[in-house]
Amino acid sequence: MQQSDDSGDGFSDINITPFVDIVLVLLVIFMVTAKYMVSQSIPVDLPKASTAAAGIPTIVSCSIDAKEQMYVDKVPMSPEEVKGALRTKLSSDAELRAIINADRAVPHGRVVELIDIIRGAGIEKFAIQTELPPSTGT
Repeated sequence: MQQSDDSGDGFSDINITPFVDIVLVLLVIFMVTAKYMVSQSIPVDLPKASTAAAGIPTIVSCSIDAKEQMYVDKVPMSPEEVKGALRTKLSSDAELRAIINADRAVPHGRVVELIDIIRGAGIEKFAIQTELPPSTGT
C-alpha cells in the first residue's frame, strides 16, 4: 500500500497571484503619478520618441527653452551658474539625478553643452525627457 503525501497540515504550494496583483497595481499608480513628480513649468516643446519613458523621478530639473535659456529647477541661469548650482545640490545629496528638458528647436550642440555641464558638476546619472508620440489607434 502507498501512503498519501497529503498530511493535511497546510498548503503544498504558495499562491503568489495576490502578491503579483498588488505589485502591478502599485506599479501602475507609480507610473501615473511619476509624471506629476517631475516639475516641468518651463514651457518647452519636447520631441517625440517611441521609446520615451512615462516619467522619471528626479531631484533636479535642467531645462533649455526655445530661446536657449538654461534653467535649474525653474530658475534662469547662465552656464556657469548652472554648474555652481548643481555642485551645491550634489554636495547635499551624493545620489543626485538630473533630468534634461530641451525644446525641440534647441540645437543639438546646446543640449550636449548642458550634458557636459551636468557631468562637469559631478552628476553621472541623468535622463533626457521626451514625450510619447500620439497614438495611431492601432
